[in-house]
Amino acid sequence: MLDTRLAEGGGDWSGSFVGTSFIFSDRAVLGTLEGDPRFFFDDSQTPQAYGTGTEEWGGGGDYWGGRNMTLPFAGHPVGARNDKEAKHEQDKIESAYRFLLGDLMPFGKNAVIRLEHGGLDESVEHYRTVTYWFGAPAPALIKTDELKVGDPASEQAHRYVSPKASAPYEITSRYEWGVDTVPGGEQKPTANAGDHAGFESQAEAGKKHNRVVYPPHTDSGRKTTGSSEFTLKINPKNLGVLLRRKLDYAFPNQRAEVFVADGGREAAASDWKPAGAWYLAGANTCVYSNPKGELGATEHHVQTSNRRFRDDEFLVPRNLTQGRSSIRVRVKFTPVNTPLFPGHPLAELAWSEIRYDAYCFVLPDWQP
Repeated sequence: MLDTRLAEGGGDWSGSFVGTSFIFSDRAVLGTLEGDPRFFFDDSQTPQAYGTGTEEWGGGGDYWGGRNMTLPFAGHPVGARNDKEAKHEQDKIESAYRFLLGDLMPFGKNAVIRLEHGGLDESVEHYRTVTYWFGAPAPALIKTDELKVGDPASEQAHRYVSPKASAPYEITSRYEWGVDTVPGGEQKPTANAGDHAGFESQAEAGKKHNRVVYPPHTDSGRKTTGSSEFTLKINPKNLGVLLRRKLDYAFPNQRAEVFVADGGREAAASDWKPAGAWYLAGANTCVYSNPKGELGATEHHVQTSNRRFRDDEFLVPRNLTQGRSSIRVRVKFTPVNTPLFPGHPLAELAWSEIRYDAYCFVLPDWQP
C-alpha cells in the first residue's frame, strides 16, 4: 500500500502514517480479508505493527458480522454480505477504512505498509488502495554503526567482549513476512526478499508445483547466558539512540538489563548508567488450543514455525547519548524462567546476538 522509499521520488522520509482506505472486492467476496496487515518502519525486517486479519484493521471482527459500519476512524461503509444478497452490481463493491488521527504511527527513515491478500496470500480480488501519510524528505533517524556478531573483524572493531558467549553458529531461516510457499510455478517477484517481497496474481500463475515465495537465508551469531559489551559510533548531536538487534527467536523470553557508558574511554564501574530492561516475550514456538466446545478442555498443541530471524529494538534516552561520539553498551542476560505452559519442560534460555545496529534520532535537515 505504501513504500516511502519509492514514493515522491524516493529516498529517506520522516513523518507519520495516518491511515488507509481501500476497496478489496468487486464481487462481494469477504474471505480475502483473512490476510494479515504488516507494517515495517525504519529498515526493520520484522513488522512492528502486525494484525491477524484485514477486517480488524477496518474496525470489525468476523467481517463486521456481514453488516456495514461507519465510525469516525474505522468502518466498512459499503458492500453486501455476499453475492446473493447484492441487489445491484455496485452492492458487490466492498470497502473499508482506518484513520489514525489519535494514534498515528511515526517513522524516522521509511515506512512500508502492506496488506496480505487472503489467509495464504492467494486471493485474486481486485484491490484499490489509498494510504494517508505526512512526511518531510529528510530522515529523523540515521544509521551510524553496525556490529556483526561472529565476524572477527567487526567484533574487534567494536571491542566486543562476551566471556560466556558460544562460538559463532549458523542459522538458516526466515523473517516473519507471511506465507513463504504458494501453489503454482510461474509467480514472479515484484521486489526482492529484502524488501518484503510481493508477487503477481495467483490467477496468472501456473499450478504445476509449489513455489517458494521467498527463500530462507543463512546468517551467523552467538548466544550467551552472561554479559556482552561493545562500542557503537553515534552522532554527538543525537536526540537519543535506537538500538536494533537481529536475533535467533528460537530462544524464548529473551531479557537483558542494559547499561551505557561513554565509548571514548575505558569505563570504570561508576561510569555505567542503567538504561532499562530489553525484553522480547515469546519465541518461534507457541502453544495452540482450539477445543470443539466453548467450555471444552484446554488443548496443548506445540507448534514451531520456520521463522527464527527477528529484529527487536531498544531506545536509549538522550541523557545517556547526547554529546557523545560513541557509547559503550553492556547487556546482561537476566533469564525469565516461564515455561510455554504449566508442566511443559523449560526450553533453553539464552540471549541471542546476530547483529546490533545503532540509529540516532536527529532533527531533519530539510527546508520546504
